[in-house]
Amino acid sequence: MRDGASGNEELSNGREASGGPSRRGVVAYGALAATGLLAVGAPGAAAADGPGAADGSARRRAAGDSRPPLSQFEPVAASEADAVTVPAGYRADVIAPWGQRIRTSGADADGSTAQARQVGSHHHGIRYVPLADGAAASRHGLLVIGHEGADPALLGDDSRTAMAAQGVTVVEVRESGGTWRTVGSALGRRITADTPTRFSGPVAVDGGSRGVPAVSGVGVTPWGTCLAAEEDFHACFGTDDPAWRRTEEDIRYGLSATGFGHPWHRSDPRFDLSRPEADPRHFGWIVEFDPRDPSSAPVKRTALGRFTHGGATVTGSAGRAVVYSTDAVDGGHLYKYVSADGRHAPGRSPLDDGTLYVARLRADGTGAWLPLRHGHGPLTRKAGWRDQSDVLVRARLAADALGATALNRPERVAVSPVDGHVYLALAGGNGTARCSDSGAGSAVPRLGDADPHGRVVRWRETAGDGLRWEEFLSAGDQRSPEAAFLAPKGLWFDARGTLWISTGISGHALNGPGAAYREAGNNALLAADVATGTVRRFLTAPRGAEVTGVDATPDGQTLFVNIQHPGERTARWGAPDANDPRAVSGWPGLRPGDRPRSATVVVRRTAG
Repeated sequence: MRDGASGNEELSNGREASGGPSRRGVVAYGALAATGLLAVGAPGAAAADGPGAADGSARRRAAGDSRPPLSQFEPVAASEADAVTVPAGYRADVIAPWGQRIRTSGADADGSTAQARQVGSHHHGIRYVPLADGAAASRHGLLVIGHEGADPALLGDDSRTAMAAQGVTVVEVRESGGTWRTVGSALGRRITADTPTRFSGPVAVDGGSRGVPAVSGVGVTPWGTCLAAEEDFHACFGTDDPAWRRTEEDIRYGLSATGFGHPWHRSDPRFDLSRPEADPRHFGWIVEFDPRDPSSAPVKRTALGRFTHGGATVTGSAGRAVVYSTDAVDGGHLYKYVSADGRHAPGRSPLDDGTLYVARLRADGTGAWLPLRHGHGPLTRKAGWRDQSDVLVRARLAADALGATALNRPERVAVSPVDGHVYLALAGGNGTARCSDSGAGSAVPRLGDADPHGRVVRWRETAGDGLRWEEFLSAGDQRSPEAAFLAPKGLWFDARGTLWISTGISGHALNGPGAAYREAGNNALLAADVATGTVRRFLTAPRGAEVTGVDATPDGQTLFVNIQHPGERTARWGAPDANDPRAVSGWPGLRPGDRPRSATVVVRRTAG
């Protein structure tokens, strides 16, 4: 490990801010200790006749915990306050806010150059990576943070700075005397829309590529690397050329001339759809990188398919690596990748040789995994599919052709460490057959009707390529105020088997006007007992913010929670602009009059 200066690096001023994994990396991967902060829930299983019927109470007794599930904190009330609230007996401290320097070098005059050396914006996925062994592993490590987007109203109308604000941040952190701080060190790293990358697997790109934008979830592999999910990459593209015409693939992948209000194409021809330099096929992948090696190039693992990935959840089965991911749009699909074997060695990755599947879920609770394999079913040369590379590049269309199930905004996947059942957050949708802006194609089967509030489903794998699924929770149907939530997007399990649910109600619906939205309040983090379905609210976010990624230290004493885009436009509170960036929120208020900033909060007990 390389030493660096300790202490919090200062925030840049508003204009600058806007403008071979180690052995311990492998050891650190796995279950958290069942003690401390995260020992709040039951490790139980699903109800009888569902995807598992183990006795949760027996499992709790075996773990030496006789207390009722979720008994170690008093739930917090729904809130519309511009603050982060946590239960009595806990504290939440801000760390790694947007705009904080990640290395020891000084600030730069140019906004985009400065941003490329600072923590990015729109915090999403998060992973804690230990940098020590034993007890010290829970006091010294790296935070790996995904950055999904950038808000022009807060960042300023500067595409180059917005490109630098997205991607990934790696920042060193330490705990001393109960307080966590960032450490400006040589291990600090930014991966942005300009970072050189290389491609690996069935899809080849001569000379590599540049850029890892719009990162949502961050996964971790058994061999100690991280996986960044490129999500809304289509929003980065646009053109002012009236002669540009959309293809069927452009339509299905949401590419448009307007670029969703992000005019990157005016600053960089790579994002101008009318220019030969532009290639949207370079984006929409799962990207692997070593968080401990700032000099290593991120690798786009093309065997996992190209779509707007909501995350990458890695588990294993029969000695093979398994990666679950979603196409995180309304009408998107659920995917599973299974490696040919589990061997990982220099020059060889389990993520390059395997089979990508897409789910077909039936209303009777059964389902099947359909292989996206060239030559299988309709994926033939005669039907217009050139080879396996073509199938993976157009994975969304290939899934359509196979008859995969369209889902109401599938987001994050989590695997129970207790019984291995798999959970999926569906954030809710309008019941259309395809993702928005898709045009035709209503033949794609859809599971259920419009679902404005969202739900969580779960399944277990069965023999062959089958599965059995059921609904676990339906958002909006919770009968107690402490359990009310809407738009589940993030899922994460602690070592005891408690499922943590983070919500992302959109700004147009946040805080009203419907009764369900008023009851849910601001976005929140909730804990669920998977044996009983009991849900309790643990944390609430500031105005306009979503609660996104969650992770913890190996000893379970510290919880890291990402707060994304506080102060973003809402129907209830209005919209920020350059003259009044604090119109909706001033959180976290690190300096007088400061604009709102995405950040990570560190949650710990204050005693006991």
